Amino acid sequence: MKTNMKFRRIFTIMIVGLLFIMSACGNDNSASDSETEGETNNSEITLDSAMGEVTIPANAEKILAPYHEDALLALGVTPVAKWAIGQAVQEYLESDLKDVPTIEWNLPVEQVLNHAPELIILENNMESYEGTYEDYNKIAPTYLMTEETVKDWRKQIETFGKILGKEDEAKKVLSDYEDTVSSARDQLSEAIGEETVAVIWAAGNQFFLFEQNRHSAEVLYSELGIKQPTLIQELGQADTASWNPISVEKLSELDADHVFLLALEGEQGIETLENSSVWQSTPAAKNGNIHIINDPSNWTNKGLLASQQTIEDILSALVK
Repeated sequence: MKTNMKFRRIFTIMIVGLLFIMSACGNDNSASDSETEGETNNSEITLDSAMGEVTIPANAEKILAPYHEDALLALGVTPVAKWAIGQAVQEYLESDLKDVPTIEWNLPVEQVLNHAPELIILENNMESYEGTYEDYNKIAPTYLMTEETVKDWRKQIETFGKILGKEDEAKKVLSDYEDTVSSARDQLSEAIGEETVAVIWAAGNQFFLFEQNRHSAEVLYSELGIKQPTLIQELGQADTASWNPISVEKLSELDADHVFLLALEGEQGIETLENSSVWQSTPAAKNGNIHIINDPSNWTNKGLLASQQTIEDILSALVK
């Protein structure tokens, strides 16, 4: 979570500074490994959490899980409120959440109280929240995810399945996702073979190159088996505590056969690249293989639904 929050702070600053931007940790593994279910009665469930063993309602209907609505929706649950930074929300979820009210990213206690949740699910590191665990737990039973659950969306689906009494649904959606990955991997192998792919996010007039494990790049390289260009290989694993923009001159070294350019419609960075001779000399640009994605939100998030949407974007661009 510490890592996630540092990125999210960068994300927040971008939104304020650029007047837009879309929509980004501290316990040992022994706690997460013991995240197993114990029963107290038909209306309660006991689970180990980042706060130790907690008992929460098993039949709660009004759920608040800010920034983790992806996992709720994957299990067929609509939250009582959705995470937002001002007017910016996780756009890729809006088809399901357009009528759901927002709650500010730092979880003001008064806003939480106004939404009257029956169960609150939070990340293990409380530094990003305005209130304390005790503040939220007074409003409704509050479950703190372990660090492992925060970082691993598959673990999150499993844990939410236990919390919500939807363990069978959790197993099914995870199994269905693996089938989706397997099918997409075969299609891409046939369509592009050994061709390489890179992802760049244009935010305002700054450019952020996705390392091999940055956000949706894990889907691209690890799950779908798409080849990395040399520059991505040289960058190695991302330092997810920070993410610095890359210059257009450095991008001239990008030898990718295809580039996914994440940019809102009319973003300044698109025009900058179109007018850059060094960029236009790269293989992807010369061959017309720049694939512009006007909704970066699923590419800059991790979750089952985010990953599914990213796979759909990749197939639509690369499989003809």
